[in-house]
Amino acid sequence: MAFGISGLAARTLAVLGLSMALAACEGLGSMGSRTPDVTNAPAKGFADVKAGSEEDFILNVGRRTYFKSGSAEIDDVARTTLDKQAEWLKRYTTWKVKLQGFADDPGGAKANKALSAKRAEAVRLYLVSRGVEAARMWSKGYGTKRIVRDCSDITCKSQNRRVVTNLREEFDT
Repeated sequence: MAFGISGLAARTLAVLGLSMALAACEGLGSMGSRTPDVTNAPAKGFADVKAGSEEDFILNVGRRTYFKSGSAEIDDVARTTLDKQAEWLKRYTTWKVKLQGFADDPGGAKANKALSAKRAEAVRLYLVSRGVEAARMWSKGYGTKRIVRDCSDITCKSQNRRVVTNLREEFDT
């Protein structure tokens, strides 16, 4: 008895083979190399980060400084971030710096706006103390506007207690 493959079986095998071939190619780019599926894989759009660019500052220095509830005091963790910012800003002197303070603390809108302004000014003064020219920087408090997370959990709320160091090419308000 001879074993043959029927038309239906042949088509099924062809589809199965094609599916396997496509699965083997999944993740291959135009050069035929597999994109790594790992935490440290290169992020698209950041392959050619130039020293002194805004991307360089965001990725390699960090632009957020966090504060404890009800406080504008710069702690050891904040100092670490701000020391890196100061060194970078002294190296790349063409950038102007807008320091935006935020709050999500107990108290009313007026108190949070005042606290966020104190936080931004504390960061400005710290950067000046580390050699960044005061004339390049300005600060503004936003209170509870532009919150990162709207929640009641402390780990979530703490993300709103921050100053963001934004690079600018010219002064704005």
